[in-house]
Amino acid sequence: MDKGYYEFLVPGRPNTAAKAGKVILIIVCIACVGAVLFLGLSIGLILAVLAGVGVYFCSMYTDVEYEYLYIEREISVDKVFNKERRKHAETLSVDKIQVFAPEKSSKLDNYGNGQNMKVTDYSCPDTENGLKKYVMIYEGGRKIFFSLDEELVKAFRNKIPRVFSEY
Repeated sequence: MDKGYYEFLVPGRPNTAAKAGKVILIIVCIACVGAVLFLGLSIGLILAVLAGVGVYFCSMYTDVEYEYLYIEREISVDKVFNKERRKHAETLSVDKIQVFAPEKSSKLDNYGNGQNMKVTDYSCPDTENGLKKYVMIYEGGRKIFFSLDEELVKAFRNKIPRVFSEY
């Protein structure tokens, strides 16, 4: 019997801006602590605390993963930050999908280059981990990227055969 619930977690793209901000703030924090210790500047203590708080907030967004859930004709996408916090990104109705195909599929040729489409990327940055990149053309002129494994591809092929293509 085929289950109606599928869950899959993929690593997201690294947030290089947050990582760079984190490194800069760590350097500022160390410099401010040095200014307090060696020069006796009391403003350095306040700046060190502010830089430490900045490091904390920057580190919250450096590691992002995407979780795909297929439940009862809906695909739900959540963002997981640092394996701690979860934020719901969006819920997509299967009935509004126009096509769901691999990235370089000929099925996507009918939709042009997607120049006028809003692009959302929920995919993994590399394909060496056995995941294939798929593109969903969604109602309202949206192009959404996903990274799927073989089990989820098989589930989508069985659950939404009208729009799902493997070629």
